[in-house]
Amino acid sequence: MSSAHQDSTPLSPRWRQAVILVMIFGFSLLIWVTAKTYAGAPPIPARVVGPAGQVLFTGEDIKDGQEVFLKYGLMEHGTLWGHGAYLGPDYTAEYLHRLAETGRDTLAQSRYGKAFKDLGEGQALEIGALLTAQIKQNRYDPGSDTLRFTEAEVAAYRTQVAEWKTYFSGDQPAVGLPAKFIQDEGELKNLTTYFAWATWATVAPRPGKDYSYTNNWPYEPLVGNTPTASTYLWSAMSLITLLGGLGLILFIFGKFDYLGWGGDAGWKHAEESRLHAWTLTPSQKAVGLFFAVVALLFLGQAALGGALAHYRVEPGGFYGFDLARILPYNLARTWHLQLAIFWIATAWVGGGLFLAPLVGGAEPKGQRAGALLLLGALAIVVFGSLFGEFAGINGYLGSLWFWLGHQGSEYLDLGRFWQLLLAVGLIFWLFLMFRALRPAMKGREQGELPSLFFYAAIAIPLFYVPALFYGPRTNFAVIDNWRFWIIHLWVEGFFELFATVLVAVMFYQLGLVTAKSATRLVYLDAILYLAGGIMGIGHHWYFTGQGTLNMGLAASFSALEVVPLTLLTLDAWDFIRLQDKNCEDCGRPLAARQRWAIKFLIAVGVWNFVGAGVFGFLINLPIVSYFEIGTTLTANHGHAAMFGVFGMLALAVLVFCLRELKGDRAWERAEKAIRIGFWGLNIGLGLMLLLDLFPAGVIQLWDVLSNGYWHARRLTYLMGGTFHTLEWIRIVADTVFLLAGALPIAYATLRLVFSPEPKDAA
Repeated sequence: MSSAHQDSTPLSPRWRQAVILVMIFGFSLLIWVTAKTYAGAPPIPARVVGPAGQVLFTGEDIKDGQEVFLKYGLMEHGTLWGHGAYLGPDYTAEYLHRLAETGRDTLAQSRYGKAFKDLGEGQALEIGALLTAQIKQNRYDPGSDTLRFTEAEVAAYRTQVAEWKTYFSGDQPAVGLPAKFIQDEGELKNLTTYFAWATWATVAPRPGKDYSYTNNWPYEPLVGNTPTASTYLWSAMSLITLLGGLGLILFIFGKFDYLGWGGDAGWKHAEESRLHAWTLTPSQKAVGLFFAVVALLFLGQAALGGALAHYRVEPGGFYGFDLARILPYNLARTWHLQLAIFWIATAWVGGGLFLAPLVGGAEPKGQRAGALLLLGALAIVVFGSLFGEFAGINGYLGSLWFWLGHQGSEYLDLGRFWQLLLAVGLIFWLFLMFRALRPAMKGREQGELPSLFFYAAIAIPLFYVPALFYGPRTNFAVIDNWRFWIIHLWVEGFFELFATVLVAVMFYQLGLVTAKSATRLVYLDAILYLAGGIMGIGHHWYFTGQGTLNMGLAASFSALEVVPLTLLTLDAWDFIRLQDKNCEDCGRPLAARQRWAIKFLIAVGVWNFVGAGVFGFLINLPIVSYFEIGTTLTANHGHAAMFGVFGMLALAVLVFCLRELKGDRAWERAEKAIRIGFWGLNIGLGLMLLLDLFPAGVIQLWDVLSNGYWHARRLTYLMGGTFHTLEWIRIVADTVFLLAGALPIAYATLRLVFSPEPKDAA
């Protein structure tokens, strides 16, 4: 074994200190903004009254309405404050536009005795200005905890009670939902009450400010809702932050050319690598079952994605079949997003369990039984939560809907009971990881890499805890705050860091990098990702009840997130070089066995730059986000980043582990399907973006600018013109992705897992 392999010289403690300082600084800002969210959330008044003091509804009615909104999974049908699904309307934008129309008619009748459409130009301008002046006043009195509506707002509320009742329970089903989806009249009235409060927050100025609780979102010129000065200012300032960050990091990479994955090889000969000489342990063999689950969940998630796309071209049926009757859009989208998280997380959990004994050097007693127990617990959470969501939105669970059914928050839809089981399962997985890694953590041969592997694993259960910090009656601004602690920090932050450690361990075990090079890369990625990523979470909160403090911080730090993503183009090139790296003495390729795992990692680097970097930065500028949030450009970024990065990374781990689990003959029979699947997935995803999501998103953004946000979110817009044509064309991309991508990968995975041929003897 070469001296390079034995280079366990610890890195300077300054790397570790830098990571700790970045985390302390980032979380200090994030906790400060979260505290400000609690203090500045739009108040829920004890009562809402009309001009004469008559009570229209109470704060309890608003909270009851939020429970209706969450219980029926309506955030997976439309959006509230721009967040949620894209088939239904944005409930606040639609309510606000109808408020403007109803309010103008009410004032026109009161002043001129005729409908607004019958007024002359001067009279119409007068009524429009009067409506804006009335609505743009905050009539909430904190002393009496009372909100006073104007006559126009009262008329709009009463009108919309009937309109939303018709939408959700009328003879004509709401788009993508079964007929008479919500039948209880009390629930329907409370739901409208909730929309009325949420819409009031979009126009009522914050105390002492000239902008609303949602920073004047949504765009609705009829009532004077236009971008604030801060939205323009911080968009410009974030560009300065981006350019400064790029310049600094490129200087650092130019000065220290040893940064990156192209470090010195850990072994002189491929035969000397730890993987080559390793005998598979019982727990590692059992891990193959995790990847069988991954294949099935991935296939199901991809099929649901096709059904969701079809809803946007033929909302009344699936080639003549009433799909909404058995699989409504909100349930299909819930399962689509949840299965994505489940299969990606399962792949990484399985990868951790496979690599931990290899790093630790031995198999702890009972590790196989623990892995199988964890797999059983995972099955209970997956299938229990999926069934619970079906039962919850159909009203079968009664008061237990929040605990066992559909919790109602996008990406965190599974009921609280299933969340707790998932958290327990992750803690048990952490225990299994610790048992296997402990011998290496005590030793010095691999330096700090085993400890970093364990510390990164700790972050997975730790940062899922904020999912438990709210309930169904918590102010929605606070719910959305904690929701993105999970979505952004857990999925986009610490999962990404854990994935980096996984890749570092994989490359070290292959002998492509030394322990010191791998450790340095982990520290560097932690600094780069967390420096912008922790506070960058706030770009989700520009218009959800936070003030301009969050906007300024989030715009600047979110811009810094692009810096490490830009460097991923270098990662992709490093991976290309590593797949062709040969032994210095015998000339044999070091990574020949794992060329497809490395190809998936190359795809990760490319999609991370395109999906998270280019398309992410496109919509993260406050001024762009103001107009496009909740449109197809958001889905464009989501698909390219979620699957292109996390999905491809999960598949890289899957392919890596399966290659080491099975012998050459078994692999040769499955390799063709892996190759077809790799290209099918990448071409299919690329076609989704090229043929539909990006151009359709740009067209929809133009409609927002031209006609208002409400117009671009209505079904009449989605089902017409070039936008609708592009949605139909997407069937080409979906077919390639499913038939040439997901199916071959699932087939190859299941064939390898259940092949009787083990890894060849060393």
